[in-house]
Amino acid sequence: MNINPMAFVENLEYMGLGMLGIFIVIGLVVLVTVVLNKVTANKKDDNNQ
Repeated sequence: MNINPMAFVENLEYMGLGMLGIFIVIGLVVLVTVVLNKVTANKKDDNNQ
């Protein structure tokens, strides 16, 4: 079995792109969750406290 350290270095670009994609998807999920919470939140009336 041969170990080639340069293969790891060459694949860092793909690993970085994969992690960037994961962070983008997580960010979108958080953003959609926040927006949905703002849109569907119950509004409190000042008269009915």
